[in-house]
Amino acid sequence: MPAPGTDELQVRRGALAPEVADFAHRLVREATTADGVAPLSEGAVAAIDAGDGSPIVHVWSTAGYANIVSGRDGEPSMIEAVVDPASRRRGHGRALLQAAFGAAPAPDSSGADSSGADSPGVRVWAHGDLPGAVALAAAMGLTKRRELLQLRRPVGAGHELPELVVDPTIALRTYAGQSDDAEILRVNNAAFDWHPEQGGWSEEQIRERVDADWFDPEGLFLAFDADDAGRLLGFHWTKRHDAELGEVYIVGVDPAAQGRGLGRLLTLAGLHHLARGGVSEINLYVEGDNTAALHTYERLGFTRYAVDVAYG
Repeated sequence: MPAPGTDELQVRRGALAPEVADFAHRLVREATTADGVAPLSEGAVAAIDAGDGSPIVHVWSTAGYANIVSGRDGEPSMIEAVVDPASRRRGHGRALLQAAFGAAPAPDSSGADSSGADSPGVRVWAHGDLPGAVALAAAMGLTKRRELLQLRRPVGAGHELPELVVDPTIALRTYAGQSDDAEILRVNNAAFDWHPEQGGWSEEQIRERVDADWFDPEGLFLAFDADDAGRLLGFHWTKRHDAELGEVYIVGVDPAAQGRGLGRLLTLAGLHHLARGGVSEINLYVEGDNTAALHTYERLGFTRYAVDVAYG
């Protein structure tokens, strides 16, 4: 099926025409099959279908698609892009990124908006950091600004998990419904106030995930102080991708509750749940400079599987 529009790069903020959105989703599927790694994150794929009034900026041509999500509270705007596997090595990727950098707003030190590939306020994700992406980044004078590591761990026979032991000062249970949402939101935003994607959530982000087809209330673990059942200390949100692969989706611990071993406890509770469900492997994502989390996950048997790199 030919791409909609012309060879000229198109830029639009807000909702895409249905045929352009369908084209972008097709590119994602074809690139994932060709590369063995998805070119866009979960959030960027969802942004393809952003509605009218959305701040998402879309850039596309007959050979590729990109979208730009503005950073919050001075964080960099993030570009994610995909080029048709049949159209690579013809300069389309560079043209697409140059247009996306030009369309991406970035706050400068004066508070005004600036843009361009030399702006410190714009980044582009390279999922899997594939050789083509590395070469393109070098050609455009971009350097690594952030690394997001994907770790994996096998489970099942021969890969047994440590025993789950819950301290009596902690009450551990699973999601009971919408009455838990306010505390999950509070802990999430306190734990990830530094994180450009995970921080600053609203109730909308909670509802989107609870309403998703993959959501399992028995896979969302909540830890409370045994003496204060109303105050959440931390949570572990698991996700199952298919029959074989599960994910440590989010582990958040209230900064005021650090030092009680909650990260390990909650992670292990979710791992046991996923293993009981029959998956053979579990993955997770962690910032490359988050040494405390990396130490916890490595002690639980996780090793590096892949890396996503933000260039700027």
